[in-house]
Amino acid sequence: MGTLFIIATPIGNLEDITLRALRILKEVDLVACEDTRVTKKLLDHYQIDSPVISYHQHSRVGKIDFLIYKLKEGKNIALVSDAGTPGISDPGNLLVKAAAEEGIRVEAIPGPSAVTAALSIAGVATDRFLFLGFLPHKKGRQTILQEIIKSEQPVIFYESVHRIEKTLIQLYEFGLNRPVVVCRELTKKFETVYRGTVKEVLEQLETDQVKGEFVVIVSKVEAGMRIRN
Repeated sequence: MGTLFIIATPIGNLEDITLRALRILKEVDLVACEDTRVTKKLLDHYQIDSPVISYHQHSRVGKIDFLIYKLKEGKNIALVSDAGTPGISDPGNLLVKAAAEEGIRVEAIPGPSAVTAALSIAGVATDRFLFLGFLPHKKGRQTILQEIIKSEQPVIFYESVHRIEKTLIQLYEFGLNRPVVVCRELTKKFETVYRGTVKEVLEQLETDQVKGEFVVIVSKVEAGMRIRN
């Protein structure tokens, strides 16, 4: 049987990829990717001509079955996402689960992740933290916002450019009174880190040309800090 390689790819800067990842991408028989156009830019940059196939959140079960079939044939396959580590807030776990159930070797090629990149520059205690991925747009949204506010551990989540201000306003209205760190365009040319209270960060966003993807970190409850309900 072949091996399924889970390869972390750059979250912005194309230089943020390991030598091992580049070698494996060159050697595999097939690269399964979230968006073939995005991955082709990375492969072309490093002159890698391995064939690609789409695999994303809307892929049907048949696509997983096809990839498992190829692995059973002895083909080696690399799984990548558009940016970061597959399986972290994306559907890569489904393919990994299917491969593991079939006794297929799954190998991690670690590297970039927006979660760890943001936490590394946040300056908050990270011995434990709660990661929520992208927040729901409607159903369960208020419940999870309350969970963020009440959490005694740092909370980290992703937010889009279209919803970042709305989310911060809701957290402010719900009574969040802990410092936050908001990271925008990590590793890219216009990388920006906003720090302060929710209100202070909102004021900073208003003066900037807001664009890109965001990682939001809500700091942990410090000794003596009162959590408003």
